[in-house]
Amino acid sequence: MTEINKVKEKLKNTLSETDVMEMTRNFNDVRELMTYYQCAIMEVETKFRVLNERFKLSIERNPIDSITSRLKSLDSIVQKLERKKLPMTVEAIEQNLFDVAGIRIICSFVDDIYMLADCLVSQDDIKLVRVKDYIKNPKENGYRSLHLIVEVPIFLENGKRSVKVEVQLRTIAMEFWANLEHQLRYKKNLSLQLLRSTSRELSECARISAALDMRMQSVRDIINGK
Repeated sequence: MTEINKVKEKLKNTLSETDVMEMTRNFNDVRELMTYYQCAIMEVETKFRVLNERFKLSIERNPIDSITSRLKSLDSIVQKLERKKLPMTVEAIEQNLFDVAGIRIICSFVDDIYMLADCLVSQDDIKLVRVKDYIKNPKENGYRSLHLIVEVPIFLENGKRSVKVEVQLRTIAMEFWANLEHQLRYKKNLSLQLLRSTSRELSECARISAALDMRMQSVRDIINGK
């Protein structure tokens, strides 16, 4: 089964006949667009790896614990366009979906997050599109992370193209909490009472996680003589 037929089969109960026709017509263009997003991921990831190596020399440690990336699946893109009532076109994806290409940077300390974010957006080929700071302003459920939407140029065989990438920066503790929250939140068949009690517990865990980040940073500052 071809890639487009797999998408059609997966979404056959959610897409209208018009959407299916539009998706089929633009499929090759969308598939090419996905290669641009993959190239943009590699560009931004390389920038962070270079920063990590440079900081290893200047501050004698690596501020980045790990780097992961992901490219949104075609069926997820189609579903999101459908929810937003947008056409199944390359233009609609580029102009309205900012999370097709994603990179997650896991840091040891909170101040590493802001240091790395500042270093990235200060580079002259990076354009900052949007910032959402869920560290200073956590979500209601306790979620914390710094989200950046940046635009980065990629160089192709026939010219240059700017592509948007979502960058999420968080500490190890933030990542631990977010992963477990996602697993527990989406368990099936939970009663309303259990959901409410779980939400309270997760919020308390988020508070403890934030306090741990601050205490570990304080310990590091003491060791460094700050």
